[in-house]
Amino acid sequence: MRAAESEGFARVLGFRRYYRLFDPPSPRRVVLGLRGGPGAGHDDLLPLADLTQWGYRVVLFDQLGCGRSELPSDHGLFTLAQHVKETEGIRQGLGPGRVHVIGSSYGGLLTLAYALQYPDSLASLVTVGGLASVPFAAREMARLKDELPEPERGILKRFEARGELAAPDYLGAVEAFYRRHLGRLDPWPREVRRSFERIAQQPVYAEMNGPNEFTITGTIRDIDLTPQLSAIRVPTLVTGGPYDEVTPNVAEQIRAGIPGARRVVFERSSHLPFWEGRALFRETVGAFQRDVEGRASSSPPRSASTGSS
Repeated sequence: MRAAESEGFARVLGFRRYYRLFDPPSPRRVVLGLRGGPGAGHDDLLPLADLTQWGYRVVLFDQLGCGRSELPSDHGLFTLAQHVKETEGIRQGLGPGRVHVIGSSYGGLLTLAYALQYPDSLASLVTVGGLASVPFAAREMARLKDELPEPERGILKRFEARGELAAPDYLGAVEAFYRRHLGRLDPWPREVRRSFERIAQQPVYAEMNGPNEFTITGTIRDIDLTPQLSAIRVPTLVTGGPYDEVTPNVAEQIRAGIPGARRVVFERSSHLPFWEGRALFRETVGAFQRDVEGRASSSPPRSASTGSS
C-alpha cells in the first residue's frame, strides 16, 4: 500500500514553516530530513520518502526563509544555532519520542550540531555529504577546483582574481564543477533543479554560504564542530560518494570523530547519492535504522548513572 502524503504549515518559534509528511500504514518511527544549502528547499530530499517502504513516517520541511516557509525581516535569524532550535521545534510538534535524522550537505552539519545540543531527541543520525568543519570542507573543494580540466580550471582562477563571479563564462565553469562533484545525473531531476532555483530566489544561501558551493564567504565560514564530535553518542552512519564536492576526507573526519560511527561509500555517487543510487541508498539507510532499533529493543535499560542512550 502506498504511503499517504500530506502537506501544510506549522508555526515554529513564531514563524510559519512548510512541511510534507509521508505516512505508511502503521508507521513505526519518524525519519526527519534536513536539507542543505544552507537555503535550499526540501524538494531534492524527496527520495527519503522511499523509507516509508520500511514503515517509517518521513517528514521534510523548508527551513526559515527557504522554499515556502516564511521569510523573516530579521536576517540575523539565519544561523546554525537558529536552525538547531527550529529542528527541535519541528520534532516536538511531531509528538513524543526520538527520531531518525538524515542531514544532507549543510543539513549534515546541522544534524551534528543538533545531536550535540539535543542528544535525547535522536534515535540515530545519518549524514549524506555532510561536514563537521566548514574551513576543512572549503579547503577540500579548493583542491577539487585545482583538479578540474582546462579550460574550466583557468576560467575559475581568472574570474575569481578579478572578482567577477557573476560573469557568464565563470558561471559556466561553476556548472562544470557541479556536474562533476554535485550531481552526476544528466539531466538533473526536476526536484534538484527546483531546489537550486529556490536558493537563487531567497537570501539565506548568499548570506550564510556565499556566491557558490566552493566560495564560502558567509556566516558559516568559520564553523568547526570537530573538537566536539567525540561527545556524540547517537548511533551514526556517515555516507557520501567518491566524487562528492564534500570529499571522502571530510566524511572520514566525521567518522573518526564520533565513537562507533559507521561509514558507507556509494561508489558511483557524488553529492546526491539518494538520487544517483536511489535504491541502494534506500536499502542501506533503511537497514541501518532498523538495526539501530533492533539493538535498542534488545538492550536492557540504562541506569541513571550511565547517561542517556
